[in-house]
Amino acid sequence: MLRHLGALDDFDVVSDFLTGLYLPGNRDGNWLQPVWEYGYAHPWFDESSVSRIGIWEDGGQVAGGATYELRLGEAFFHTQPDYEHLKPEMLEYAEHNLVATDGGGEGTLKAFVNDFDDAFEAVVTTRGYARRPDCDRPMSQFELPDLSPPIRVAGGFRVQSLADENDLRKVHRVLHRGFNHPGEPPDDGIEGRRKMQSGPHHRKDLTIVAVAQNGDYVSYCGMWYDAVNQFGYVEPVATDPDYRRRGLGSAVVLEGIRRCGELGATVAYVGTDKPFYLSLGFKRLFTQNCWVKHFS
Repeated sequence: MLRHLGALDDFDVVSDFLTGLYLPGNRDGNWLQPVWEYGYAHPWFDESSVSRIGIWEDGGQVAGGATYELRLGEAFFHTQPDYEHLKPEMLEYAEHNLVATDGGGEGTLKAFVNDFDDAFEAVVTTRGYARRPDCDRPMSQFELPDLSPPIRVAGGFRVQSLADENDLRKVHRVLHRGFNHPGEPPDDGIEGRRKMQSGPHHRKDLTIVAVAQNGDYVSYCGMWYDAVNQFGYVEPVATDPDYRRRGLGSAVVLEGIRRCGELGATVAYVGTDKPFYLSLGFKRLFTQNCWVKHFS
């Protein structure tokens, strides 16, 4: 049975569904639960379109879901192993509910298909989608070594967590500058940073910052821990451009991973295969290939 996602109370329905789908190495190819939670708590998340997210149920259990991450125009598909046959129906649903439309009435949908899902790839190509490699979404994994001591940095910097200090203005500044936005951050973005910490599984003790001598946060790593499946998930990471190439980004990521290891994690994931992460020891697992279709 297909239904639309309801009010925000349905957050847990999707969370539990994704948590239950997980297989080691993310070889199921579905979203990790923290991907859903990070997007849902993001200040750019389009709450007005939540009811367009589709949920397929069978016998009172969730069998599949078609959702966007932050806004309309993108579609991600998740299924229980015995329900992959729903994907063509889910794609058709996305074409009617998740398309982004511009002012002229033209619509666009990016459908993400795992690079090992040949059957679904055949469906999207038959329906007129074209590959957009620049929008691909790789998934990479870091295998945790034996427990190691806390990560330390030199040069007057220190590594700590938001459990030690949670200054939203400093968080706002390092994320604004770290993602290469010009100038100083506008004050009206601080509430968005507060929203980012509103997810039920957000943990200040796993959110790591490098602190300069003047007290500013100059590198930041958000870290999520799935206690059921015992893995960490890295999102987001940013370093102030004035403090790059000093090992601070590596330090905050590795300290976050180390803390997840203390909690029982055996692996950590990140949704990219950028050289920075590969240099730390991450290895690409698979890619959610991006397929795009335009609608009149």
